[in-house]
Amino acid sequence: VQLQASGGGLVQAGGSLRLSCAASGRTVNNYAMGWFRQAPGKEHEFVSAITWSGGTDYADSMKGRFTISRDNAKNTVYLQMNSLKPEDTAVYYCAAGRNSNLRLDRGYDYWGQGTQVTVSS
Repeated sequence: VQLQASGGGLVQAGGSLRLSCAASGRTVNNYAMGWFRQAPGKEHEFVSAITWSGGTDYADSMKGRFTISRDNAKNTVYLQMNSLKPEDTAVYYCAAGRNSNLRLDRGYDYWGQGTQVTVSS
């Protein structure tokens, strides 16, 4: 499975971005998909995950602002990010896996390259 993340960019605080993660090589319809992020000098951080059946999970600081979704026909997962804050600035990574505990890196088997999100104040 190859994952290609896109949609990052520069946005002002309060703005929105939608990240996409397109999978290729095989279908990921029976995989859970997740988003993580890493800011300079900070730990790799769980953002959100969606199970193969559509169940969702969010880190507390993203609840109410971020929405994860998937389009199995397009083999793609999305992360809609609203009300962005400067502290959301990071490289965002998508991942696919069929393991338990989707809040941890070890829950995933495949990772995409990151896409940079920069939120200006």
